[in-house]
Amino acid sequence: MQPLTLAISPCPNDTFIFDAMLHKKVDTEGLEFKLIFADVEQLNQAAFQQKYDISKLSYHAYAYASDNYNLLRSGSALGNNCGPLLISKNELTETEINAATICLPGKYTTANLLFSLRYPNAKNKKYILFSEIENEVLNQHVDAGVIIHENRFTYQQKGLKKIIDLGEYWEATYQSPIPLGGIIIRRNIDTEIQLAVERVIKRSVEFAFTFPDSSKEFVAQHAQEMSADVCQQHIQLYVNKYSVELGFEGELAVNTLYKIAYEKQIIPELNQPIFID
Repeated sequence: MQPLTLAISPCPNDTFIFDAMLHKKVDTEGLEFKLIFADVEQLNQAAFQQKYDISKLSYHAYAYASDNYNLLRSGSALGNNCGPLLISKNELTETEINAATICLPGKYTTANLLFSLRYPNAKNKKYILFSEIENEVLNQHVDAGVIIHENRFTYQQKGLKKIIDLGEYWEATYQSPIPLGGIIIRRNIDTEIQLAVERVIKRSVEFAFTFPDSSKEFVAQHAQEMSADVCQQHIQLYVNKYSVELGFEGELAVNTLYKIAYEKQIIPELNQPIFID
């Protein structure tokens, strides 16, 4: 069997999760994987083009890729107190935010979906690579930005202010954990192989939790000059019980996101089951 293409981000949460299966530290049930790294919005766009067999993507983007991919129940970034942050150099009122130029990490990111839910009248958006948003705000090329990933650990020391935690907004409004990113697999792959991949990812996450030092070299290698401390904070924030397996609560959170976003006319209706039957 040909290796399955596996596309993930180089962020610490992904490299932590996938290290064990990629380096055969767990039983991969005979499956081989060809690894590709890309930014989250690049992964979203690749999913629309059906470029990879298995891929990380934003839960927002999955609404536009669901005809060709199933969601897996393991490997997700989903949880509490881990949402995107709207930041600026200055305090901003809601009226000012609606009129402002806002920088976001991609049109199909969950960050954009959550921002759109909270500020439906803010239309002046600029989409750039997530790691460039802080500097765009600092240099006042935009009025504010929505940051994700490790930037939530660095913005304050650069003199930037949090306007709102969009994760706290979501959790308070809908009483649900925040589904940020998930793992998808092509629907046209044999169902038994899809289920095997789901098991292998779960095994990989469990190994990572049991032997947290085992992935440190792989994580550091791809952490893009991130300090070891920030790497660890990143992993602790985004990898949790839902990464092992979504379970009832996690699946309900994902379905709640799609129900609300569809009702608000942000995404199209999903017309078939999203998880493997």
